[in-house]
Amino acid sequence: MSTTGGTAAETAEHEEHAGHHPTPQEYVRIALILAALTALEVSTYYFEFGAAAIPLLIALMVIKFVMVAGFFMHLRFDTKLFGRFMYTGLGFAVVLYTATLLIFVVDANQ
Repeated sequence: MSTTGGTAAETAEHEEHAGHHPTPQEYVRIALILAALTALEVSTYYFEFGAAAIPLLIALMVIKFVMVAGFFMHLRFDTKLFGRFMYTGLGFAVVLYTATLLIFVVDANQ
């Protein structure tokens, strides 16, 4: 959006909206947190986490999704309706994934 040719109200709204976004340093910090969480996910392949591996991976997936959608897709700074759509889809995905895993667990015990 160009600031030239816009009304004063549009310019003020743009500046107010732009003020809520993270700085480049915050984006780097978020990227480092995401890298650490990814390293923890990868470590589940190399180290034995036992029965806690699957819940840990699901929790890490949710945390990373919320961080990426919130900051890099700007859902934290958009209207709440967009966030509700995304997080409802995430909830459905977690329920579907958990139900699928439970089917395999029940099938393996028979």
